[in-house]
Amino acid sequence: METVVIAGLGLIGGSLARNIRQHKEVHLIGVDHKESTLKYALQHGIIDEASASFQAAVQKADIILLAAPVSKSVELLQELDDMKLEKEVLVTDVSSVKGPIFRQAASLRSDKIVFVGGHPMAGSHKHGIEASKAHLFENAIYVLTPVKRAEESDLDRLKDLLDGTKSTFITLTAEEHDEMTGVVSHFPHLIASALVQQAKKWETKHSFLPKLAAGGFRDITRIASSNPGMWQDIFFQNKEKMALLLDDWIEEMQKFRKLLLEDHKQEIHTYLEEAKHYRDGLEPRKKGAIPGYYDLYVDITDQPGALQKVLTIIADAGLSIVNIQILELREGLTGVLRLSFAEQKIQLKAKGVLEVFGYEVKIEDCR
Repeated sequence: METVVIAGLGLIGGSLARNIRQHKEVHLIGVDHKESTLKYALQHGIIDEASASFQAAVQKADIILLAAPVSKSVELLQELDDMKLEKEVLVTDVSSVKGPIFRQAASLRSDKIVFVGGHPMAGSHKHGIEASKAHLFENAIYVLTPVKRAEESDLDRLKDLLDGTKSTFITLTAEEHDEMTGVVSHFPHLIASALVQQAKKWETKHSFLPKLAAGGFRDITRIASSNPGMWQDIFFQNKEKMALLLDDWIEEMQKFRKLLLEDHKQEIHTYLEEAKHYRDGLEPRKKGAIPGYYDLYVDITDQPGALQKVLTIIADAGLSIVNIQILELREGLTGVLRLSFAEQKIQLKAKGVLEVFGYEVKIEDCR
């Protein structure tokens, strides 16, 4: 039986551990600096063995998954290179920035380490092992990038270990990965945070602004609720590409400002139309770099217990809700309750259950 070590039991590491435990016959060792995390993982059967020592766990390992923040994973890889290993180990990571860890991998001296970079492109606005889920990576893109002494058989070995995730595996270079994730993941997180900061600034003038900022504003800035420490690390690890994207963005906004101030209405319409066409052409219902959800809209009336009735029906059906939001509910009028689910099959089951109880339910358009 192979021994798999997962260093870092946060959202991603914990979710990988849960998935591997469900689908593979391996001995799973979890490494984390938090004693409470290791205790939780053991109590909930997420791992077989806990270790606060990376070095001790490594000596038993056949495969190592580095699931710590980018900078910490770089340190762990360096530590691993300095160790005297008794047998060859296959090492991978889950870092959303590949440049720094690949530079470290390229400089490895040990002939016992085979390194294949990895990045499961799925996540959540929540973090920590308590938020981990075995199905987190279902239908997600999982990027693999072979670096140090890796052959096709090593990629196949990793894919076999992770096939229970039901991810789509693709191979990219580090440069390709960092540029593309910078565009569709890292930079949008920065923009979302900037929009929130702008709203916060304007709140000093308009105290009612937070009330208006519910609904759509909360939707487009949802990713700003992600772990600040993790994103600070990502931004700095990918700072050259972030700076280039900022330059592009500033130039784009300057062009739009000019069109606006000079009353170029047709050009602005074309600009918006092109953006809509491109966005609507993106493949629906696939997990990308930014986590998405399956939304259900339920009409409810302004009556005592109306919300509780809906939630009770969902709970009694054994269905889990990711997020709840009341989009509109004024006194005496019908409102819309939006329920978000992690999977489409849960969304569809919730729709069927609520319709049985006479609720008017609508599924969001797949785009």
